[in-house]
Amino acid sequence: MINTQDELPKHPLKLERVGIKNLKTLIRIDRNHKEYRHIPRINIFMDLEEDKKGVHMSRFIESITEILEDEVQMNHKSLEQIGKHILEKLKIKHSYLSAEIEFQSEIPIYELTPVSKKDTIEVHDIKVKLNNNNGSWIKVLEASVIGNTACPHALAVNKKGTHIQRAVGTLRIETDFDNEIDLEEMVNVIENSFSAKVYTLLKTEDESFVVDKMYENPFFVEDVCRNILSISSKKFKRSKIHAECLSHESIHRHDVFAEGAVET
Repeated sequence: MINTQDELPKHPLKLERVGIKNLKTLIRIDRNHKEYRHIPRINIFMDLEEDKKGVHMSRFIESITEILEDEVQMNHKSLEQIGKHILEKLKIKHSYLSAEIEFQSEIPIYELTPVSKKDTIEVHDIKVKLNNNNGSWIKVLEASVIGNTACPHALAVNKKGTHIQRAVGTLRIETDFDNEIDLEEMVNVIENSFSAKVYTLLKTEDESFVVDKMYENPFFVEDVCRNILSISSKKFKRSKIHAECLSHESIHRHDVFAEGAVET
């Protein structure tokens, strides 16, 4: 049998990441007495030595498919836990020095509207990435949340009102694998950093509450970004913390952006 992948490449250069992108499957997570069902996009990569022309891609995908089929039948408390199991099993079948797996998904959180106390489900984008570099495990968790901002400058000048807009806050945390970080807690940090939270469902009394809160807490995107960093630095230790806020301005043709980082 001819294995072209094992031949020497024309250019003997090491490649950092070779693998597959946008694989989808169903994953069940049981955490804090709650069940989450994810259908994530999964990216899996490993390094390729300079003396190999390519990865045995069919075997690579077959291995990943078999591993995923085994893992999705089991209970896991986090996406990073199932990711670690996948990379550990993958190393047995395909020797590598470094590898990574990334899940891109959404997390649904059950909430109550602020005044009417109606049930509502709020869905947020998340990413979970796990790196294994020669036995050293690092994870990166990311959550993006929609909120709003009320401009403090316009309010100070106008007195009667200000422009408000939808904004997106993003929190990314890099830390050791064993340092437990809760994605719901990350979402909560971002939500509490805006002028006010936004909701899928709002009754009249809820709308009034949200509008009042926005005017009571006028924030620039810079304020939101710093709020995320400040709250996160108190909650998440031994971590590299990165925050972003993108505001879709209501009275401008452009967006406004801020980002920053701290280490704890």
